[in-house]
Amino acid sequence: MADIFELFKKISSENTVSREPISHIVVGLGNPGAQYLHTRHNAGFLAIDYICNKYNARVNKSAHKGLVGEATIGGKRVLLVKPQTFMNLSGECVRAVLDFYKISPDNLIIIYDDISLDVGRLRVRRDGSAGGHNGIKSILEHLGTKTFPRIKIGVGQKPHPDYDLASWVLSEFKDDELKALESTFPTVCEGLEKILSASIDDAMQICNKKQ
Repeated sequence: MADIFELFKKISSENTVSREPISHIVVGLGNPGAQYLHTRHNAGFLAIDYICNKYNARVNKSAHKGLVGEATIGGKRVLLVKPQTFMNLSGECVRAVLDFYKISPDNLIIIYDDISLDVGRLRVRRDGSAGGHNGIKSILEHLGTKTFPRIKIGVGQKPHPDYDLASWVLSEFKDDELKALESTFPTVCEGLEKILSASIDDAMQICNKKQ
């Protein structure tokens, strides 16, 4: 009988969370289309897919120039977003979502690829410049601020300095690289939960250490 009461208590708690307004926006950056699925620039999309699987969510509703879906993560009601504008125009979707839900950039979390980090490395930052990333550059332009948390996922550096950057970020991961990338996603979720609980220092300790 005690187990039944505990089950009802859990269900009641989950329903209470679901009635709370959306408090945070979590955006994974990438390019729409099956041809880009496993490319380096789509690390953010792949992370969102993992998050959906872990927290029993679906990002399948078309809205605000993106695909969106709700999830409860760490007791917070969160909107997950995959912009469908292509990477260079990601800011259009992010701005539209923030405006619709009246969410401050402080409660925006961007997950995206970083070529300065080896595959399998993560980096959490409170704020910062675009660092040459066109998706972040677009978001900075549309929001007018660089102050929002981000989780950067390493996708590896160019083979040599003269290698074309666009060709590199649109190249597909090798099998061993994809496994290394996917192995970071549980840690991404740990870091995300810490950021959502306003413990970004803890998120840095979890994610920024050498994997």
